[in-house]
Amino acid sequence: MKRKLMAITSPPLAVCQYGCAGCCAAPIGVFWITGIISIIYGFMGGPANIDGISWMTVLLGLGLWLIAAVWAENTIKGVEADEEDPRCQNNKTSNICRIVSPKLDDSDPLDEVKKFQ
Repeated sequence: MKRKLMAITSPPLAVCQYGCAGCCAAPIGVFWITGIISIIYGFMGGPANIDGISWMTVLLGLGLWLIAAVWAENTIKGVEADEEDPRCQNNKTSNICRIVSPKLDDSDPLDEVKKFQ
């Protein structure tokens, strides 16, 4: 419950704490902060500088915040699924598989470069 509440209120912090910060905390943070700025800007009149509240700008901000929250929750679920199966041996596919086993026919790219020199 704490994880979901944190993913809704502050998505980039939730990804840093419960997921992996290098996965996508930065783009989630951009969506979240842009949503907050859009909500504030909407209450100040929005791009049309109307005397009241620009509800379309406020709705845009809420939409961006919702995207950030859903993205954070999916990232956290993917990281948890990877921790349950670190070798990716189950048939269940994960969003972020940390270990990719190399194919037998893969060669070293540096050997390919040394051939041409």
